[in-house]
Amino acid sequence: DVPQFCKMVDAFLDAGFNYFDTAWAYPGSEEATRKALVERYPRDAFLLATKAASWLRCETKEEAYAQLDTSLERTGAGYIDYYLMHNLGSVRTGAFDRFDMWDFVQRKLEEGVIRHLGLSIHDSADALDAILSEHPEVEFVQLQVNYLDWDNPVHQSHACLEVARKHGKPVVVMEPLRGGLLANPPESVRRVFEEASPDSTCASWALRFAASQPDVAVVLSGMSDLAQMEANIRTMRGFEPMTAGEYAVIHRAQDEFAKFDLIPCTGCDYCAKACPANIGISGALLALNAYKMFGSYKNEWIVGGERKNRRKPSECLQCGACEKVCPKQIPIVAELERAAEVLGL
Repeated sequence: DVPQFCKMVDAFLDAGFNYFDTAWAYPGSEEATRKALVERYPRDAFLLATKAASWLRCETKEEAYAQLDTSLERTGAGYIDYYLMHNLGSVRTGAFDRFDMWDFVQRKLEEGVIRHLGLSIHDSADALDAILSEHPEVEFVQLQVNYLDWDNPVHQSHACLEVARKHGKPVVVMEPLRGGLLANPPESVRRVFEEASPDSTCASWALRFAASQPDVAVVLSGMSDLAQMEANIRTMRGFEPMTAGEYAVIHRAQDEFAKFDLIPCTGCDYCAKACPANIGISGALLALNAYKMFGSYKNEWIVGGERKNRRKPSECLQCGACEKVCPKQIPIVAELERAAEVLGL
């Protein structure tokens, strides 16, 4: 809906905001950005971020490098303000090394085609630390940060923020609303926010939590219509960090989430190392937890299963090797059966 997108772009820029995030791998997004933004505003009126996914459909260096040319052609932007190595972590990190992407982007920085180099990652704090230690040339990092994932064993929002701070890298936040789920949390969580501030939305609490963290430079939020854009503008215009009292409200919301009777999986993946069938065990268990809280589980399975190249619970051999090494003594085989039945995995 390009006409609607144009109205959203207009409202965003009129309110004084200017950072737009897209990616080579997002179907249609770069083309829509050209139509609604680049062709309608002078180039110095906005900052544009896009991303290279060397692990996706690339067999050669040339194919990996061509993603930048494609992004420039699709957007018509002339240059990219913020170019990110997209979704590093696990086996994907190796693709950027294999194709010498780090050297390639350095050349493009020197040419002025790229203005700033960053990376996005959905992985552990240790994985982020290793990448930043090896590539100090990275100027900023894009991380999944929200109050639900603050101490989540898979997403590790807090720990990843600490790693970025250790390396002196400013942070661009993604998933502050956890794919929109925190805009409509479980009723017990909603009551916490309504009692604290009846005029504030659950989405505004989540956005302000992310934006209040030290070293956060930008908070990204996907918005589907003009009403969501206007609501987010109201939240972020004249932004001031959360007070101690507001953080206490967030802690109460986190406590409400903690009351759910969840599988005590910590995502340590000892089970995965013992599994002869390469099942995405932690991803399936955490997906069950997400389903209980939100009625949605896609994000957990993608991060804990698909992105780790794990097989589905329905392919479990029921050998029990995983249960022998689980530090929480979880009845994993039974839970995998439940994941296959309830979630269709």
